[in-house]
Amino acid sequence: MGTKTVEVNHAQTLAVLREHARPVLPEDTMAEAGRQVLLAELIVMLEHEAGSRTGDDIEDVHDMRVAIRRMRSAFNLLTAYYKPKTIRPFVEMLRRLARALGAVRDLDVLIENLHAFGQTLETPEQQQAIKRLAKRLEKRRKAARARLIRVLDRDDYRAFVGAFTVFLTTPGMGARGISDDDIYPSRVRHLLPTMIYSHLGMVRAYDTVIAEADVPTLHALRIEFKRLRYVVSMFGSVLGSSLKQFVAELKTIQDYLGTMNDGHIAREQLRALLADASAPEAEVLRLYIARLETEERELHAGFLPIWEKFNQKTVQRYLASAVASI
Repeated sequence: MGTKTVEVNHAQTLAVLREHARPVLPEDTMAEAGRQVLLAELIVMLEHEAGSRTGDDIEDVHDMRVAIRRMRSAFNLLTAYYKPKTIRPFVEMLRRLARALGAVRDLDVLIENLHAFGQTLETPEQQQAIKRLAKRLEKRRKAARARLIRVLDRDDYRAFVGAFTVFLTTPGMGARGISDDDIYPSRVRHLLPTMIYSHLGMVRAYDTVIAEADVPTLHALRIEFKRLRYVVSMFGSVLGSSLKQFVAELKTIQDYLGTMNDGHIAREQLRALLADASAPEAEVLRLYIARLETEERELHAGFLPIWEKFNQKTVQRYLASAVASI
């Protein structure tokens, strides 16, 4: 399917989705709030599909993947508010899309980083070795993109877009029922404060181990920070203006941990390339791995002050003030 065809096919769907888009409100049930969160991310996903097919701008794959990641996180967070039979096909397709996009994105990043590292090398032989490695990876990326396009061209993907659009534009569809006779917390203003502080509690629980935390522990902490950020970002429209300051601090520590994790992943990818590398290629790969190991040690050593800053009362008051505005 060509890019122009994709754009035409999605134009009507996007128009329908945009017509139904609105901010989350405090009076929304959690199911309807989730519907709006998912709808906004589906719009982003579809907007970047054509670019993800062509690969003209690697950020399209990144943005499409992030939108899918956020939808998967929303379903994980709010699964209790929907009927399992209704959402199961959506969750499964999002998982398949995430895998296909992830294969392309990982190679995009690795190729870009290899080229950047090559610019720091001193000899022409080393730079040529980097170019040969990048060329092999570009072939793998081409194959990964072909697999992605096959997924996007399948009838079940088009059926998913149609069914998901109906689900997201039909209030009440697939939501678990709540009896009008029961007094039960069901709305955003009832449930969001507890949800936010539950995730903050999971983050702050690491204060008992943070001084001696190893890389796997910090990776687990990074995931908890990501979950906290997803929650406050999903419901940002109902939180107070001080949320901006809190998210800025949250982003700083999350990005720091993300850089550590990216380095760890890159080293694993580079080690895998050693298996069929020539001697000159193996030399530059080992140089790159050694540099990443040094960077990780430096990042690990510098993490504690960043952690302490995030846990300052001033930063936590930003969140408390934002939550109090619900």
